[in-house]
Amino acid sequence: MRIGMGYDVHKLVEDRPLILGGVTIPYEKGLLGHSDADCLVHAIMDSLLGAAALGDIGKHFPDTDPKYEGADSLKLLAEVKKLLDDRAYIIGNIDATIIAQKPKMAPHIPEMRQKIADTLELELDRINIKATTEEGLGFTGEGLGISCQSIALLETVDNYLYRNVTTGIVDEVEGRGLTDVSREREQVEKIKENRSRNNG
Repeated sequence: MRIGMGYDVHKLVEDRPLILGGVTIPYEKGLLGHSDADCLVHAIMDSLLGAAALGDIGKHFPDTDPKYEGADSLKLLAEVKKLLDDRAYIIGNIDATIIAQKPKMAPHIPEMRQKIADTLELELDRINIKATTEEGLGFTGEGLGISCQSIALLETVDNYLYRNVTTGIVDEVEGRGLTDVSREREQVEKIKENRSRNNG
């Protein structure tokens, strides 16, 4: 298993939409950035890239490249997933935190989780998002910006197959009705196909 950490921060300014986790949140200010400035998705991307030792989002999606101006961060996240698929990684889980004094994030977290899970083709219970404040301290506490942190766990397909498929654990768990592992099975097959194609 491999673990990665991601962090991102953007300044709050007027005349920009506030987008976090792919969700547009009603607020008087938005985040400043070259893309849509979705610092939650950016932190998640960096944690995934870090776990796979693939650098960071600046390496893959530089803010000096005009094609990423105003880019939808969820589409960039989908590109990160392709990088992981090509290298035979499966995402175990993601745990992310939004740090913002305002606005309240709790009402929007369920939609954020769903959008990120859909983009990564994961079950919802593999994505956790929390929100907190810094009690009025620092730049986030003063309402000058929003920061986000993320931790991601990756597993290689080989390890996944050994633990869950070749040992029969998946069949046993599925047979007992404890969880639906069909998405994992599909993901394993898709990654195996990609790897065979690349090796060929």
